[in-house]
Amino acid sequence: MQVGFLCYNGKYIPAADPIFTADNRSFRYGDGFFETLRVYQGNVMLADLHFERLLASLHLLHFDIPPHFTKAFFVKQIIDLCNKNNITHLARVRLAIFRSDGGLYDPVNNLPNYIIQCWELSKTVLELNENGLVIDIFPDVKKSCDKLSSIKSNNCLPYVMAAMYAKQHRLNEAILLNQYGRVADSTIANVFVVHHKVIYTPPLSDGGVCGVMRKHLLKTELPFKVEEKPITIEDLENADEIFLTNAIYGIRWVGLFRDSSYGNATAAILHEVLHEGML
Repeated sequence: MQVGFLCYNGKYIPAADPIFTADNRSFRYGDGFFETLRVYQGNVMLADLHFERLLASLHLLHFDIPPHFTKAFFVKQIIDLCNKNNITHLARVRLAIFRSDGGLYDPVNNLPNYIIQCWELSKTVLELNENGLVIDIFPDVKKSCDKLSSIKSNNCLPYVMAAMYAKQHRLNEAILLNQYGRVADSTIANVFVVHHKVIYTPPLSDGGVCGVMRKHLLKTELPFKVEEKPITIEDLENADEIFLTNAIYGIRWVGLFRDSSYGNATAAILHEVLHEGML
């Protein structure tokens, strides 16, 4: 049971208190999306990119966006919640948005509701992983390639099943493929491969989530060339390096994919560059 407080539509209430009815559209249909953010010493990391994605998701899912839904509004509520829970150094925050109750598949209205939660993070998330991750392909579900596939949807069944598969097979992460057999993303991260000193990541048209750290890497001036290109299983096997990115851990390098092993020279340099630029 979570202790402390959460923020529900601007009100701070005990995290253990019930707040939903059976008519909640996120519960019924997965009708909404979420952002996972890292807060460090009172600052929301990559806040501009998170809010850019939040607005894009609201538009894509046809929400009626209230005028007070601004970056400053959410940043203040996130920081206030962290302070109220006495998590002032390093926090993981989840901001979930969902449509108002009512209707069957067709909603009664398109007003957004939101919940903000926070948890204390270990300082180890600021460090590059010491041991390389062990990963493999999740074979049971394929991700679709459409305009909704890039959203961090409240309907996460493919990722839930992939995470269960990873646990059952003693993997750190599982890679999800799209219907064409190409890499989409992993259970909680975007996928990057390094080949001949060039870094590649799948285009969003291949079904992966539009990760904030992924976008940050593509927009930042780095000592390496970073490109979007479709990635196959063969590309994973022949890569010089593989690493995964998300907003909480930044970069995590992969040590083993099936029978192929990898180093972390590029990931280590990127980690230092991003660490210095963000803190």
